[in-house]
Amino acid sequence: MARYGMVMDMRLCVGCQACMAACSMENQTPYWNGKFRTHVEDIEHGLYPNVHRELLPRLCMHCDNTPCLSACPSGATYRTEEGIIRINYDRCMGCYACSIACPYDARYPYDREDVKTATELYDDDLSHRVPHVDKCSFCEHRVLEGLTPGCAGTCPTNARVFGDLDDPESEVHKLSKTGKAKPLRPELGTSPKVFYIPS
Repeated sequence: MARYGMVMDMRLCVGCQACMAACSMENQTPYWNGKFRTHVEDIEHGLYPNVHRELLPRLCMHCDNTPCLSACPSGATYRTEEGIIRINYDRCMGCYACSIACPYDARYPYDREDVKTATELYDDDLSHRVPHVDKCSFCEHRVLEGLTPGCAGTCPTNARVFGDLDDPESEVHKLSKTGKAKPLRPELGTSPKVFYIPS
């Protein structure tokens, strides 16, 4: 069984936000309210004239030790056999316990106004029919068809590398084992499956 993960090569990210656009179209995220499953933080360090810019792509880390899963009282948050953390929208009560438990701020509310706007935009092809909490799913529907997540597939510099972390032949496995790729906030003990190679 595959164990999916992603490596973000920060040496290659140019902050073009193509990943955000692809994710929004693929997953009907409420971009009209500034809500995204993935986003690129643009962080400035230092003071003029010694200013340094850091780009930091963010999304759900699909942790092995998952605080959001433990916090969910309805069982709406669950883990697939491949280790992808998903949300069953019909079971989600909108209590936001999972959002509070997530140390990576990777979840957001898909509220009634978002559902109303999505209904107008997507009509019969709507995948968000009730209010719920939403987050990255590694585009599981694409992965099951042998494709990469929308964000990784559209990245013009290949800064996002997706695949099976347990497959020694996969690029994501090789990059994750170089010693350069590190998870965000490893001290939390969540064992994330998204890793970053710093610029």
